[in-house]
Amino acid sequence: MTNNQNTNIYKNRDHKANWKLGTKELAIVGVLIAMNLALSRVGVSTPIVRITFSYLPIALIGILFGPFIAGVSAALADILAFMVGGGAGGFFPGFTLSALLGGIAYGVFLHKKEIQWWRVVAVETFIAIFINLTLNTFWISILTENPIAVILPPRLVQNAVTIVVRILTIWFLVNNKQLRSVYQKYSTARK
Repeated sequence: MTNNQNTNIYKNRDHKANWKLGTKELAIVGVLIAMNLALSRVGVSTPIVRITFSYLPIALIGILFGPFIAGVSAALADILAFMVGGGAGGFFPGFTLSALLGGIAYGVFLHKKEIQWWRVVAVETFIAIFINLTLNTFWISILTENPIAVILPPRLVQNAVTIVVRILTIWFLVNNKQLRSVYQKYSTARK
């Protein structure tokens, strides 16, 4: 098999959106949301960068079920993370909006598409620039009342490091042969 055939998990599929979730699909989304919550608690921390893998379950929901389900799941995970773990600064709806948009981005770029390297780079670049560096920096400046010029430089470094990790891990996720059979079995793209 060529690399192009490996990443085209939805070859010859109907491109109509299927927003209905059966019991299995709903259970899968629930488990992936729970994985998101668990993975957000575990990470590698340095003085400048904190790397978690909590984006992987949301990316997988986007791949399997599309932008609407992924966006709602990401927003729900953000709300649940606050309810379960609390937050130092309290709940802020701007971060929930950012999570929603991130989930939608995964679905738009990766659902029912031939997953190629450039798509993974494009979605992570969009998320890094538009959501992390623009929206989240703005939300942080509102919450902390610090100027964006003070907040942005360390966030640039953090996103420069994490985007590489995110691209590589998502690329591994979509190219794993064992996981590919799961995608084809449970994805709404197959219906």
